Amino acid sequence: MIVIKEYNKQDIADSMSELWVLLTEDQKQYLAENTEFNIYSKNELIYIEAESPKYIYCLTKGKVKVFKSGASGRTQIVRFIRPTGMFGYRAAFADEDYMTGASAFEESTICTVPVSVIKNIIIQNNKVAIFFIKQLAAMLGDADLLTVNLTQKHIRARVADSLLAMKDKYGVEDDGMTLSIYTSREDLANTCGMTTSNAIRTLSALAAEKVVGLEGKRIKILDEKKLQTRASKGELVGGNEMGECMI
Repeated sequence: MIVIKEYNKQDIADSMSELWVLLTEDQKQYLAENTEFNIYSKNELIYIEAESPKYIYCLTKGKVKVFKSGASGRTQIVRFIRPTGMFGYRAAFADEDYMTGASAFEESTICTVPVSVIKNIIIQNNKVAIFFIKQLAAMLGDADLLTVNLTQKHIRARVADSLLAMKDKYGVEDDGMTLSIYTSREDLANTCGMTTSNAIRTLSALAAEKVVGLEGKRIKILDEKKLQTRASKGELVGGNEMGECMI
């Protein structure tokens, strides 16, 4: 981790724009005095499971994944964070240790604020309290949807879901097709709740159908309508642990 020494209020405002506009001038100054910017290298851990929360994080630049280790040793990626997205606050507000870990998916700049600072602002400003309530409610809805997808959809539908979610989260490159996130097959598998070999086979099947195009870690969505069809169909009709049925 590299600490950035030089930054100003505008840098903080740009990093956490949705929260910043809710603050009074005094609260903005208080936040600025207690904020730090750090650069994390690719795959560097930001926080780990069972660690006590000390900071709330906001992604300024790059990509971050939040994950949970399973009993079988398999990792489940529970969400990706997009720039200006805040994370690491659920455990802090619940007064418990982290249930998940987070790491930089690529080199990332992160705005870091002590938990106590955010809690003090919440006490003073009910708009900030409502902001975090909405964030937590949206996170709960996403968690419910993830549970349904992992337990009721077969693996082709799960892969399609994940690719569409990545497009929604990070967008595409100038060609309008290539996802702006270069994910390994292992990370894709950990997002979908399946083995890496099943993720590879499923991607290959989608590529053979001309639904996606594959160039190393680059994935192109060639036919989004068909991909949406794959995502919306395919209830789980049997299979082994983690719902890994025939594709």
